[in-house]
Amino acid sequence: MTRLLLLADTHLPKRARDLPPEVWQAVDAADVVFHAGDWVDLRTYERLTARVAAAGGRFVGVWGNNDGPELRAVLPEVATRDVGGLRFAMTHETGPATGREARADAAFPDVDVLVFGHSHIPWDSVTPGGLRLLNPGSPTDRRRQPFCTYLTATVAPAPAPAVLTDVTLHRLPPR
Repeated sequence: MTRLLLLADTHLPKRARDLPPEVWQAVDAADVVFHAGDWVDLRTYERLTARVAAAGGRFVGVWGNNDGPELRAVLPEVATRDVGGLRFAMTHETGPATGREARADAAFPDVDVLVFGHSHIPWDSVTPGGLRLLNPGSPTDRRRQPFCTYLTATVAPAPAPAVLTDVTLHRLPPR
């Protein structure tokens, strides 16, 4: 079993001074940490990747539309990884909700799970082509949502076909 943490849209230090303690605990517990962009500052990236490495985990990240040249120099626009036999892709923005599934199927035909951000709105759906779409929301900027959020999940690996299980949206208490 591989434990995953999915984050996006942290917007530090503009929307909060730091990640909530619950998120740092989830970083320490995860085997793989995904961040779907809109970090805003390089320091957050450096702190998060150092913490992931110290905990013996793996990190996958992309830049978002609010990320400047420093972050774009160290992060790709789209990242792909195999985790326990599941093929993941991640990008910051997927466009409007209307038509998202069809666009994702066309853009990521060889992927099992697409992680994205941008809207700050949690999303969990499966496309007609079988692609799982996940947006963790934001742990620091709830915008029009009732809570700040992040996602955790587990990959149950082969020899049976790998599956994504225990997908859980975590609501953070008001700060």
